[in-house]
Amino acid sequence: MDLTSPRQLFTLEVSKPESQIDLGAAALYLSQEEYPEVYPGDYLSQLDSMAAVVRKRLPSERYPLRVVQTINQYLYEDLGFTGNTENYYDPGNSFLSKVLDRRMGIPITLALVYLEIAKRIDFPMVGVGMPGHFLTRPDFENSEIFVDAFNQGEILFPQDCEARLAQIYGENVAIQSSFLAPVHPRRFLVRMLTNLKVIYINQQRLSKAFWAVDRILLVIPNLPLELRDRGLLQFQLGEWQAALVDLEKYLKLVPQAEDAEIIKQLVRELRKG
Repeated sequence: MDLTSPRQLFTLEVSKPESQIDLGAAALYLSQEEYPEVYPGDYLSQLDSMAAVVRKRLPSERYPLRVVQTINQYLYEDLGFTGNTENYYDPGNSFLSKVLDRRMGIPITLALVYLEIAKRIDFPMVGVGMPGHFLTRPDFENSEIFVDAFNQGEILFPQDCEARLAQIYGENVAIQSSFLAPVHPRRFLVRMLTNLKVIYINQQRLSKAFWAVDRILLVIPNLPLELRDRGLLQFQLGEWQAALVDLEKYLKLVPQAEDAEIIKQLVRELRKG
């Protein structure tokens, strides 16, 4: 086995204890799989350099709002990072190397850039997986400010988050504590990869969709719906034996699933060979 392949490096990274996973490095290994010319070390050094600039500009009293404003000025005013509103579903928006190259991305990848800068200046921040929109927030007790990295680092309060949800869904949505809970590295990567999976399926790029699901299962093995989806993709790609293994495992994990009868019928067909 090639221990230096991007896939293997990604596997090794996500096999670490949660607190030790280097989110930026893991995301860059995914980028390297898609873009072989990418050298993760170059991009990690770029993040180091960006953070060094921010550190020099920090005020002597590092109140959270002042730190956020300093990061915002550098990322959005000086470097011109922005949300890709014109081509939101471009897969490149989900790869950290492309986001750093183009200074453009979607909420979760721009949040990742923000978190990587914050980590390097020792300013605790976490991702927040609000439905339909990804945010960050300072990781301090009773912190009730949120940062929208997709919208120029806009500072939000809980009532603003509720208004943002209403805007996304076209109706009032009561904010729940789970909506604003921190997203730790494994779930962060799964959400990034899920975005890619959905984009690739909608584009009928089944081999790419399989790649995304397969990487999700490297991060968190035995997720039932991902096993099902990988099995269905393998079936469509003609990898019938592999499809059978995944679909049988899915039925074993969730025998009462709503689609169990449909999957059982497919399993019977696959067993016939």
